[in-house]
Amino acid sequence: MTYKKRLSLLMLLDSFIVLGSIYVSYFILVPNLNLYTTATLTISAVTLFVTHHLFAYQFHLYKKAWEYASIHELTLIFKAVTLSILCTAIIQFIFIQDIYFRTLGIAWMMHLLLIGGVRLVWRMKHDWINRIDTELKPTLIIGAGAAGTMVAKQLKQDNKREFDPVAFVDDDKRKHKLEIVGLPVLGGKEVIKGSIEKFGIQKIIIAIPSLRASDLQDIYTICKESGIKAQIIPKIEDVMVGKLSVNQFRDVEVEDLLGREPIQLNISSISEYVKGKTVLVTGAGGSIGSEICRQICKFNPKKLILVGHGENSIYHIEMELRNKFAGSIEVVPMIGDIQDRSRMFEIMEEYQPNVVYHAAAHKHVPLMEYNPKEAVKNNVIGTKNVADAADTFNVDTFVLISSDKAVNPTNVMGSTKRIAEMIIQQLDRISQTKFVAVRFGNVLGSRGSVIPLFKKQIKQGGPITVTDPKMTRYFMTIPEASRLVIQAGALANGGEVFVLDMGEPVKIVDLAKNLIRLSGYSSDEIKIEYSGIRPGEKMYEELLNDEEVHDKPIFPKIFIGKAVFEREEEVDFLVEKFETLRSHEVKTFVLNLANKKENIKQLVSK
Repeated sequence: MTYKKRLSLLMLLDSFIVLGSIYVSYFILVPNLNLYTTATLTISAVTLFVTHHLFAYQFHLYKKAWEYASIHELTLIFKAVTLSILCTAIIQFIFIQDIYFRTLGIAWMMHLLLIGGVRLVWRMKHDWINRIDTELKPTLIIGAGAAGTMVAKQLKQDNKREFDPVAFVDDDKRKHKLEIVGLPVLGGKEVIKGSIEKFGIQKIIIAIPSLRASDLQDIYTICKESGIKAQIIPKIEDVMVGKLSVNQFRDVEVEDLLGREPIQLNISSISEYVKGKTVLVTGAGGSIGSEICRQICKFNPKKLILVGHGENSIYHIEMELRNKFAGSIEVVPMIGDIQDRSRMFEIMEEYQPNVVYHAAAHKHVPLMEYNPKEAVKNNVIGTKNVADAADTFNVDTFVLISSDKAVNPTNVMGSTKRIAEMIIQQLDRISQTKFVAVRFGNVLGSRGSVIPLFKKQIKQGGPITVTDPKMTRYFMTIPEASRLVIQAGALANGGEVFVLDMGEPVKIVDLAKNLIRLSGYSSDEIKIEYSGIRPGEKMYEELLNDEEVHDKPIFPKIFIGKAVFEREEEVDFLVEKFETLRSHEVKTFVLNLANKKENIKQLVSK
């Protein structure tokens, strides 16, 4: 039905109800009254008629899609009817010097029942026409809060749905035995198994955005044991911005099982140093760099400079950001290698950024063991090039992306990241620019993460290779890491090393087992083999050593440390002379320097 036809029909029905109700209410009270000659009745009818349509217009009653009506729409009807009755009472008092309370009371009740009834019939007609005759899968919804209720409503209204919601499960005891949108709340997660058998559940939807990883693990284990597939609703932010619908469910990922409570950012402090400013990100095409760019754009910088060596990755993030923030943020792609000192200075001079996030680096531990000079070129010399350029052109804040492997490093990669920290600490002493570093653990989903490797091995039928059953790592998601980096820039005073409270370290073998289960296999179908620790790897990782730890966080979940800068002469020597050294000499030198051990005297004296 077109809008004009809908409008005409509703106005005609409402007019008939309004005029009919006032006449009927008078007739009930005074059956012998001449209805067509009473001035009181005429004044009341005209007033009701005019005021009802005025308030109906005010509350958009004729613009509502009544096939999707809810309590909100019924509340608007109540307001429009009540206000029109009150206006009629006022007019009666002004012109007749009396108010017919009983008559108006009857008219008020009839208006609510009939006008609300018309909308209810409209809704029932839509539901009947769009009813689904095909076989639906009985579905249990975990979570009877706002998100779960939204999912239930969407499923009931979707005429193309596969799933039929039959009940809720929620740990909130106040909701137990209640009905929400027509569905019973059966109890807490302990009733999931019994509910699956009782209702013949074929699908479970987890609809609790704030669910802790441990609880999600418990629920997923119950579902797996019962042979029922569980899916989770998309992130609320994706629903709010229209990226996804609430009923576009996704499979539970290993990131969900390892996740923690989201980091709460200080929005005002970040906006203060980003909004309207020019921001430069090196390594902008990488997994961390590109996510920093996405997160930064939420704070409306004036200009975003994307610096990267690989043209394809820079092109992809440029197109993504241009499409999403066209007209509001100027996105500038710059192809350049951080090892090219003149190119870094050229970019800094041309665009004069206020904030620099330095994410470009070599991060692969075993590869850097075989290529120590390349690690120094990129992670040390590259960092110095970008940092010197930032200092020269008066950048306000420079944030270095560091690693947990920089703490007591046993490998070349970690050592070069610690030396990169030393370089920016050295600059911070003499520069107007605030230089800080941000350390975090392994990032799930990044190019160097174990997750893509494990998934590939599972796809090939196994086995999954794990270095050692005791090996542990700290893990975080890409958005978590990016938010920490952005917040660090806002907290920077200069010289700090910021660290996220990453909770407990995770055993790699447990990560592999979770991924096997999430892929729908058992440990009997996909085997785990132990390959032994690779060159440069540590059994356990640290985020701050004992000399660097500050007991209290400077911000919720963010700790601060002042890594002591020493051996300035050795850092200078490495920068100036590393190319004259052999690979094994470079390896020994950076390991000793990062771990505060005495370097071979003849190397330093060269």
